[in-house]
Amino acid sequence: MLRVVVLVSGGGTNLQAIIDAVAAGTITNTEIVGVISNNPEVYALERAKKAGIPNLCISPKQYESRDAFNRALLNAVDGFQADLVVLAGFLVVIPEMMIERYRNRIINIHPSLIPSFCGTGFYGLKVHEAALEKGVKVVGATVHFVDEGTDTGAIILQKAVEVQQGDTPEVLQRRVMEQAEWMILPQAIDLIANGRVEVVDGKVVIN
Repeated sequence: MLRVVVLVSGGGTNLQAIIDAVAAGTITNTEIVGVISNNPEVYALERAKKAGIPNLCISPKQYESRDAFNRALLNAVDGFQADLVVLAGFLVVIPEMMIERYRNRIINIHPSLIPSFCGTGFYGLKVHEAALEKGVKVVGATVHFVDEGTDTGAIILQKAVEVQQGDTPEVLQRRVMEQAEWMILPQAIDLIANGRVEVVDGKVVIN
């Protein structure tokens, strides 16, 4: 059974997609053992409570230094005995010590087709604003492993979504969530839970 910890900073729609997929049996061999947020006010923690999942807030504001926060975050993940850490809209830089400890065991969902519209500064609505500004016809989402760079880890799954005439960043964001993010994030977790994902020479091979 894959023990998954989900890290969130916002409303938790991707968290909900994972919870629903586990309940429906589309994610198999998996248990969500914990949810951690850096913000005590977010609805994602409420979603975890409703699903009966242990949850806690670890905020940088609670600690005297970034290093102390990083250690507390790592200790919390360790405490859940996580096999896989899922970043589902987590807007905190993952400490290098955690990346080292959980090499190829941390995944992130990004709302673009990497390497487009990714890296520092590209998160949330900013991604969709940039895509519309550029006039691209296809956007999408990517699930990737987390490494020391920003959105630079090995790509696990991607799904394309068409841009439509008259799209606003908000409308496009919602379509990318519904048609890509909420589908490929659960799919990636299921693949990992069933031992089908391997990293070879920095690239993902799905068996």
